Amino acid sequence: MKTARLFLTLVLVLALSGAACAANYRITLITMDQMDRYWAGVNEGAEKAAAELGNVNYNWTAPDVKDDAKQIEFINNAVAAGADAILLAANGPDAVTSALREAVDAGVKIIYVDSPANFPAEATFTTNNEAAGATAGAELLKALQAAGVNEGRLGIVNVNAATASTVAREKGFRATFEGTNYTILQTQYGEGDVLRSKEIADSFITQGVVGLFGANEGSATGVGNAIQEAGDQVLGVGFDTSNALLELIRNGHLIATMAQNPGVMGYEGVKTAVNALEGKPVDPTPVDTGVTVLTKDNL
Repeated sequence: MKTARLFLTLVLVLALSGAACAANYRITLITMDQMDRYWAGVNEGAEKAAAELGNVNYNWTAPDVKDDAKQIEFINNAVAAGADAILLAANGPDAVTSALREAVDAGVKIIYVDSPANFPAEATFTTNNEAAGATAGAELLKALQAAGVNEGRLGIVNVNAATASTVAREKGFRATFEGTNYTILQTQYGEGDVLRSKEIADSFITQGVVGLFGANEGSATGVGNAIQEAGDQVLGVGFDTSNALLELIRNGHLIATMAQNPGVMGYEGVKTAVNALEGKPVDPTPVDTGVTVLTKDNL
């Protein structure tokens, strides 16, 4: 009798152990790159959710630079490594769709954080980038008018022409100045690299612009550095946060930056991925995680 009970106990322990292993989900975060402090914020939120859940093997990986081909390789590698879900910040809306289709065919759940691709996903957690870009434009317009500068040329330093999130920010920014006496010059792209973005901003300043917009962390830092070097002759606004970017605001070289909530994206992304893997209802409607306008007055 004791032997039978011992056998049943062993079977139960093994069954429970097997169930625990089966529920240990493998989730990979793939961002555009690992250069920006912003992506570390997404990772921190994802790590927090994974720690709370306790049944997630989580990792963060990304190309060294923003590159569609490299990001496709990382998606394929995650699938080959047995990922159950991928949290993706798509570098471009179309380039990765074939890789995502293959991932879904392999049973992988896709969750977008920050930047979606043109491919269906379980859920999307992102900033309403067009609205946030409009807010950045409104901050610059207000500062220009307060300085008595009611006309002139403006420059935009963006990442590239394909990344959906930053393209939307530019669209919102441009819309703010429609019908005004300001002229926005042709956008220049620095791939989010601080040095390249500074060189572009330097060129804009040489052309006599009165205001500049940096559409992501690296772009904005480059803009702020150029404005500082030029003796603060130009007003600038940015997007995202980093220690360097916030220091530029504290020292008056940028008037504001739009702070997203990357931690919320990563946190909710992991939680939602697990819900999807467990067959629970998931709403595919994009969730706006919001922005906060950071200025010298509220840092």
